[in-house]
Amino acid sequence: MKTKLTVTVDRDLLPRAKRHAKSRGVSLSRLIEDALRAASASDNQSFAQRWRGKFKPARRSNPRYRTLAEKYL
Repeated sequence: MKTKLTVTVDRDLLPRAKRHAKSRGVSLSRLIEDALRAASASDNQSFAQRWRGKFKPARRSNPRYRTLAEKYL
């Protein structure tokens, strides 16, 4: 079931948002709804989950790794 919502945006943003929605072939309401869904879905992930897989682990053969390991491990 859909519910009506009033949203206030900056005067310059509205025409840009309408053009963006039109270029994607969706209504402005659908564009906003999709953005809200995406924002609320990403809130469910922890910080670690969002960053998992973003960086490669250091190679133990790397001299910098060895220096840091000797100092901190």
